[in-house]
Amino acid sequence: MAYQVIIPAAGQGKRMGAGKNKLLIELNGVPVFIHTLMVFEKDERCDGMIVAIHPQDEEEFVSLLKRYKIAKVKRLVHGGEERQHSIYHALKTMQTDGIVLVHDGARPFIKKEFIHRLTEAAEKTGAAIIGVPAKDTMKIVKDSVVVETVERSSLWVVQTPQAFRMSILLQAYGQAEKDRFVGTDDASLVERIAVPVSIVEGDYDNIKLTTPEDLFFAEAILKKQNRFKKRGC
Repeated sequence: MAYQVIIPAAGQGKRMGAGKNKLLIELNGVPVFIHTLMVFEKDERCDGMIVAIHPQDEEEFVSLLKRYKIAKVKRLVHGGEERQHSIYHALKTMQTDGIVLVHDGARPFIKKEFIHRLTEAAEKTGAAIIGVPAKDTMKIVKDSVVVETVERSSLWVVQTPQAFRMSILLQAYGQAEKDRFVGTDDASLVERIAVPVSIVEGDYDNIKLTTPEDLFFAEAILKKQNRFKKRGC
């Protein structure tokens, strides 16, 4: 099942405290941004990528794409004020219908097998997201006081990619713009137009790099992946 993917990469990652776009931080000598793109570059089902960037990063991103021979990036678009605006800018440049994925540039550990499961689910249902069951006890807290302990069995930690029929995602984004609604993820916009969203169980390694502590986890995941490669797994 072929797909296209939008990758928002315009955020400045202030919580990372790196003084630059966090996607330019290197893991094992390679920028996070490139680790992420290479997953899709190597996937035979990926028809192309559109990357939303901050204008100040454009020269460096173009240079990195050439250096690492990333050929499937079809277009760089300038991001908007919010992640949602950046994705909508990218979405409106896409010409054909089909399955479109949205994937955070700061999630470099997504695996091809999960991308394929996700796109197949989206083809059947129109909208699908990837996530993992919550492992910790979850509580609702107000003013530093626990209000309620939530039943954990129905709670999932949602990740990206998220996959949709392009026509559905365009409708959802158009409605959100009309209503001036800003959601927490793409699926939240689709939910607002009453389209059911299915979920595919993913991988706990598919972390988003947000704070400096996440870089330690990222290095550990890379070491684990390299061990598996050496063993031929």
